[in-house]
Amino acid sequence: MENKKQNIELADILLKHKDDFLSSHRLCPEQAKAYESIINCRTSGLGGHTDMCDHCGHTRQAYNSCRNRHCPKCQFVKQVQWVDKLKANLPPVRYFHLVFTIPSCLHKTFYINQAVAYSLMFKAAGEALKICAANPKFLGAQTGAVAVLHTWGQALTYHPHIHMIVPSGGLSQDGIEWVQSGEKFFLPVRVLSGLFRGILCRHIGQAVAKKLVKLPDDVQGFDRLKNMIYANKWVVYAKNPFAGPERVIKYLGQYTHRVAISNSRLMTDKDGKITFRYKDYRTGGLTKTMSLNAEEFINRFMRHILPCGFYKIRYFGIMAQCNTHTKLAQCFELIENEAFLPVLEGLPAIEVWRNITGKDPLICPHCKKGFMRPVASWPEKLIKPG
Repeated sequence: MENKKQNIELADILLKHKDDFLSSHRLCPEQAKAYESIINCRTSGLGGHTDMCDHCGHTRQAYNSCRNRHCPKCQFVKQVQWVDKLKANLPPVRYFHLVFTIPSCLHKTFYINQAVAYSLMFKAAGEALKICAANPKFLGAQTGAVAVLHTWGQALTYHPHIHMIVPSGGLSQDGIEWVQSGEKFFLPVRVLSGLFRGILCRHIGQAVAKKLVKLPDDVQGFDRLKNMIYANKWVVYAKNPFAGPERVIKYLGQYTHRVAISNSRLMTDKDGKITFRYKDYRTGGLTKTMSLNAEEFINRFMRHILPCGFYKIRYFGIMAQCNTHTKLAQCFELIENEAFLPVLEGLPAIEVWRNITGKDPLICPHCKKGFMRPVASWPEKLIKPG
């Protein structure tokens, strides 16, 4: 949750170093919009309203949120509503956690073709999972997945990867039984890794041929890129399984709506350097600190602004939206369990807050008796970029 004021926030850093950074960096429209949204979130720049207590007359000013998906202060309500809705689509079984990564030789190609490249990565991961699961040697069934794209490492480096949550089983090919897997992940990661590499390479080649993907200047032709792809060992990581839907929900609730860096990880902005905490997974996940000059810090953060309209959470197989009322419903019936009904979907932010915290944000903080009611409002002052 990013609702408590931190000592230093991302917005403070972006605002303080804005002129210096923009004087030497050209932002694309999505980046410019995110930059302005974050620095003006919950300020008079986005407008707001005045509330007054209907009992004691106490007043307060409330500023509007930017609601940008890259803002660390605006993800809480979206996150809990999404998790609440997800509960309805998780059969009550154990779940496996996969991580699909790409080698660094593809980073340039992906960065200059983000929307297409990320979509191809999702597609390749989904196809590899489907092919492996359908093989009678492994599971011989139709499984599914919830997949989330992250583009960053803990130090804000460019590191595109997909987290995929997969149920421990699937619907039989004839649709009449639930096929349960064993305790260990039912697909050999070496086979899955090879499939993922081959499928993604093929999709990239087709996209290059159709001129949907542009290759970096230092890569002369797709054949050279293909050689680089196959010269690298690709690894799909299978992490420790989740005991059931509750554990999955808890994990995804913390993970899906993350931005590249949270305010809680920021430490200082001093002498032109930003210091922040990060986990070094090369040393077992030890928490360390890193200092970057402000320009480099902001530049790293801006690399993770996603293309407008891009869906970073996707569903596959029996968990795809088109199968919710058919294959997924059949799975719940075969497992003899009723699906959870969402309770937060469509509710306004205040109602979501009441449900989650048990507290009413409209109760007057002064007298504790009355309720804060809007009595005046003012429009935003910003001229939107781009």
